[in-house]
Amino acid sequence: MLFDATTLRFDASGLLPVIAQDHASGEVLMLAWMNADAVSRTLETGRVTYWSRSRQSFWVKGESSGHVQRLVELRVDCDRDCLLVRVEQTGPACHTNRRTCFYTAVQDGAEVELMAPEAH
Repeated sequence: MLFDATTLRFDASGLLPVIAQDHASGEVLMLAWMNADAVSRTLETGRVTYWSRSRQSFWVKGESSGHVQRLVELRVDCDRDCLLVRVEQTGPACHTNRRTCFYTAVQDGAEVELMAPEAH
């Protein structure tokens, strides 16, 4: 069966959440958003392309930082309203220069920083 992006369930703003996961380690790297064009661009180029809600523009991961996400596999959840992109991540995924955006944990009621930013 061919993939039909028109069957995806975008929100009222025309977006859906996308979870980026390292394909080799299974580590969850980040959450971002895509619109239909970003999904198409990602599949066409193999470079993960998101929609920036703050800038209202496309954002090719790593375009300015060099921390590229190469698409390995795109998965659609059961309700078709969320995507999982399994990626080959070059460098940190987070804009704070950490491997993952999920670097803070709540442990015994306190926030604990799990990793420091990577050195440049």
